[in-house]
Amino acid sequence: MHKRYTRQLFFILTLLLTSPAGSIASETDPDKRASGEVPLTVEERRKFDHFFYEAVNAKVQGKYDEAMDLFRYCHALDSTNANVLVELGTFYNVLQEKDKALLYLQKAVSHDPENYYYNMMLAGLSKELGLKQDVVDIYSAMHERYPDKQELLYELASAYADNGELQQAIEMLDRLEKSTGITEIVTLSKFRYYSMMGQKEKAFDEIRQIIEKNPSNPAYLVLLGDLYLEDNQVEKAWDYYEQARSVDPAFPELILSRINFYEKQNRKKEAQEELERAISSSSMEVETKLQLLTRYIGILQQEQQDLTQANPLFESLFQQYPNFSRLYMIYGNVLMMQNEKDRAMEQFWKYISDQPDDPAGYEQIIRIALSEEDLETIQLVTQQGIKNIPQEPQFYFYLGAAHYQQKNYEEALRVFKEGLEHAVIENPLLESDFYGQIGDLNYFLGRKEEAFESYEKALQLNPHNLPVLNNYSYYLSLDRRDLDKAEMMSGITIKAEPMNPTYLDTYGWILYEQGSYLMAKIYLEKAVEYSGENPSAEVLEHYGDILNKTGEKEKAVEQWIRAKELGGDAEALDRKIKTITNSSL
Repeated sequence: MHKRYTRQLFFILTLLLTSPAGSIASETDPDKRASGEVPLTVEERRKFDHFFYEAVNAKVQGKYDEAMDLFRYCHALDSTNANVLVELGTFYNVLQEKDKALLYLQKAVSHDPENYYYNMMLAGLSKELGLKQDVVDIYSAMHERYPDKQELLYELASAYADNGELQQAIEMLDRLEKSTGITEIVTLSKFRYYSMMGQKEKAFDEIRQIIEKNPSNPAYLVLLGDLYLEDNQVEKAWDYYEQARSVDPAFPELILSRINFYEKQNRKKEAQEELERAISSSSMEVETKLQLLTRYIGILQQEQQDLTQANPLFESLFQQYPNFSRLYMIYGNVLMMQNEKDRAMEQFWKYISDQPDDPAGYEQIIRIALSEEDLETIQLVTQQGIKNIPQEPQFYFYLGAAHYQQKNYEEALRVFKEGLEHAVIENPLLESDFYGQIGDLNYFLGRKEEAFESYEKALQLNPHNLPVLNNYSYYLSLDRRDLDKAEMMSGITIKAEPMNPTYLDTYGWILYEQGSYLMAKIYLEKAVEYSGENPSAEVLEHYGDILNKTGEKEKAVEQWIRAKELGGDAEALDRKIKTITNSSL
């Protein structure tokens, strides 16, 4: 808690207990005070103003808990103040306490019905909560109060439509058109509402009106063609596409619509030819061609068509624009969708060569290498990334992880530390992971105290870093130190992931070290169960140890034998088995 905040609360309590205004209940009827029937005294108004501005100041500084408490206190002083009611409503909305937020906003509007902003906030939240009639009522009242605000007619139309009153919605839009003339957003809304009412011709007439107003704009001709195509009126769709073509044959939306038309008619060859003509055209910019190509790929995906149809088009673009490096990135992504990882990798390497300062190419190569468990490539690309973009933390992380996998612990530790020193790590969760890795590496290298210090730093940055909580608690249990702290940390992990066998094993082992053998057995049984067909030797060994303590010695030997078969410490396991065997003779 901030010291200033502590003093502020103390000051509030002091005023309540000692000042004349603190004796509100004795001065006035509390019911009347709450209802706002009794105005504030001069002293109460001074106190209210002081704390209201303190609340606003705390809010501006990001001290939200403090601000909310101060606004609540202001509300206790004057429950009719609309500013305070709106502030509290906003806070509760952010906290996802929507019903409380709604109540405060409703009260704010009731005390300040002329406030446009408050009404809009109430309408927005009411819409979010599905209170459709309330939204209609709010916008209706606002329109009567502010007849010159044209946007309210559009909002009222939307509210009517959401409430199923489509004819009233259209009437509102008709009134709006009388003021603004025919506009695209109103026309499209009327089209949608007429379509929902099943009045298709009226719907299409709306689009025709905007075409008549904008005869030289091919966009509306293409739009009407698309709408007819969606309605399976194929001939009319094509007619409007032809009209648009006569206006601008290179209009990108037209080309895409014609391709879509051919695809829906299963005329794939014509679709391909249409796009090839556009891409080979010298009159079209490369960005427009890329836009067409990527949207064409989207059509192929949506129709579950063979994506390799796009490959020759990329080759054509490479010939036209050999120095346009972004082509490598886009084509690489398309090849990834085709599961052509090697060819995609080639494109990403080319992209890095042309754009060494863009991390995107490196990240794509890392993604492929991770899927292939190709540690050599990960090391190569991350080293190059660190050389060219030393401020990017992900390169240090993946390079360190690659060394970690190869058990090059000292080198991995060096890389993670270098990342903390040189990279710009804005995300505390990522920084926590860096410290977690450093902690693990220090532990493996026998530097326990340094490991535990790193774990502490990791948890300061992210108290819910589950791998750190698990490893830290487990290593503490192995040293039989701070077992209560270890149990607390491990408990967080199993609450977060109650079916994770590693976390269950850790928690069970901590209970074992605490002497709670029966409880430990429950968690180890779950760890074995959730491991399925792939239990670790360590989990089985622990389970055997606990069974031994609960007197189930034969079962304990079975688990130790299984652990030994899975590569556990043969010497240690043999000693345990021999101890049981000898004691039974």
